[in-house]
Amino acid sequence: MESWKVELVKSLLKRIHEGADPESLKREFGEVLAKVSPIEIPLIEQQLVREGIPIQEILRMCDLHVALFRDYLVGRELKGVPEGHPLDLLLRENELILKWAEQLGVVANALANAGDAEVPPLLQQLKALLSNLRAVRTHYRKVQMLLFPYLERRGIVAVPRVLWGREDQAILRLRALLKRVEGELPPDEARAVAKEAASLANELTELVFRENKILFPALWALLTEGEWAAVAEEAKKIGYLVKADSEWKPKEEPVLPYQSEPRVEEGSLERLPPEFRAVAAGVEPDRYKLVKEGDLDLGTGFLSPGEVKGVFGALPVEVTFADASDRVRFYSDGRLPPAFVRTRTILGRNLLYCHPPRLERLVKETVDALKRGEADYREFWTRIGDRIVRVFISAVRDERGRYMGAVEVVEDFTEALRNPEEVLKKVVVL
Repeated sequence: MESWKVELVKSLLKRIHEGADPESLKREFGEVLAKVSPIEIPLIEQQLVREGIPIQEILRMCDLHVALFRDYLVGRELKGVPEGHPLDLLLRENELILKWAEQLGVVANALANAGDAEVPPLLQQLKALLSNLRAVRTHYRKVQMLLFPYLERRGIVAVPRVLWGREDQAILRLRALLKRVEGELPPDEARAVAKEAASLANELTELVFRENKILFPALWALLTEGEWAAVAEEAKKIGYLVKADSEWKPKEEPVLPYQSEPRVEEGSLERLPPEFRAVAAGVEPDRYKLVKEGDLDLGTGFLSPGEVKGVFGALPVEVTFADASDRVRFYSDGRLPPAFVRTRTILGRNLLYCHPPRLERLVKETVDALKRGEADYREFWTRIGDRIVRVFISAVRDERGRYMGAVEVVEDFTEALRNPEEVLKKVVVL
């Protein structure tokens, strides 16, 4: 590491300690700072820690580094991204993740080299930073579930699979570290954990650069406004790590991946980052036709009547639907042994009369509460022989909130309640 770079960061630290604004420092030292790659910053920080600069002082540099990082991306074909656009918010999320990762790296490197007396306070800081980083999964979920499908539709499959694998690896490492720091740790173990945490910080930083320097510029070149409009709609369901200062209002109607034209335009190919261009050239687009003749539009997808019947028959639950007139219109034969006796002779029957008289009042009160909007659902537990089942009765409403009926879902919880330890052994964190 060139010594002048270290001395520059030292001088900036002093100015920040004296109260200087990071943005004003960036303007004053912009030309010189441009020669310090954001990738070099963690290395400089490690050297400063070794020289005895207090960690809290170094952490105050993070806002300046984020400003540097933002400028570093200007030349990567990301100009003109509107405020509040999904890509704008994803870029801002990455600024936050980069800041968290840098803070984690600073504290982790300090802890890895700390004396026994210094370990406890640094370990607490490490735990807090790792806890903050749990939120990164929200960012990756949007990338994986909202953006990758548009690349895959264009036949670009390898890049999403590799990047998802790297993101998943980082999440698994984060979970493992969070588990290790749950209790108190002896100094030697705390230092070992710190080394793992420093490695994770570097991995998260690298992921930010992969997204911002390669993935996001490629998506900016490839996706249409209608496709971004669909991403914006769906992203609201997942949420962001940052607050949108203004709402982006697209002029085009939303276009989901299955509706998009599965090809890479020549003009788009030329605008792709060089690292992406070779991958995108000559790929075979995905021409799968989702909607088939006779399909039912279910809002969240399309199924043929035969597929609907098959899906309900494969479920490990019993489903019964009564319409707004309280008449039974449908029930399913599930995969597990039935909890309640239901036959085709109940079709068209009043829901109240499908229950013994002693339960009629309870059923009526429940359904009436759903109709009045006093509740969206009611939950009941009961025994059927030696089995313990949950009865979940939920209101079904249309897009305007009008009551269309009630659906009853019956699920067997016997094994989970009687053998919780055995069930816990089967748990796999996905």
